[in-house]
Amino acid sequence: MAAVQVAPVALRAGIAAGTVYRYFPGKSDLIAALFAEFAEREVASLRQAGDAAPGPLSALAAAIMSFSARLVAQRRLALAVIAEPVEAELDAVRLDLRKALAGELAARIAAAVEGGHLPEQDAAAAAAALFGLLVEGLIGPLAPQTNGRSRELVQSLTLTALRALGVADARARGLVVQTPLPAEPEN
Repeated sequence: MAAVQVAPVALRAGIAAGTVYRYFPGKSDLIAALFAEFAEREVASLRQAGDAAPGPLSALAAAIMSFSARLVAQRRLALAVIAEPVEAELDAVRLDLRKALAGELAARIAAAVEGGHLPEQDAAAAAAALFGLLVEGLIGPLAPQTNGRSRELVQSLTLTALRALGVADARARGLVVQTPLPAEPEN
């Protein structure tokens, strides 16, 4: 984020730098808009994945898997938006982004608890921990390189997340199918 400059952004967008400044008075405003767009897109993706599932537990699993797959697919952008150091004025915007994503996960966890599919737990605290597990495990500095194993890594972290929430064996329940997958090209 520190390397972002308005002139190259304008060039890539095919517009004059002055046009960028008309909509975004400063670099921080441009980055804040990126954060907001990222959050909106990711929350919509989580909702869509969960809403397509037949029940609350499968909705939670689908949301986790969708979020995980999207993190891995856009690892560099996701890391920059979610965790890379930024100016102090952007911290509040980033916190809103993180809260929106964790909030969507918390809603799915609460629905699964309410439906009797997960043990009683604080959905907000569980969602915060789940968010950390996925971010650190998939895109953080300690996350393994995917080396063409993105799907396998997503499946593994989804199983870990579901176990942490209280699902004894997600594979046996058909929530996550863990199979060897063909290698995929790295981005």
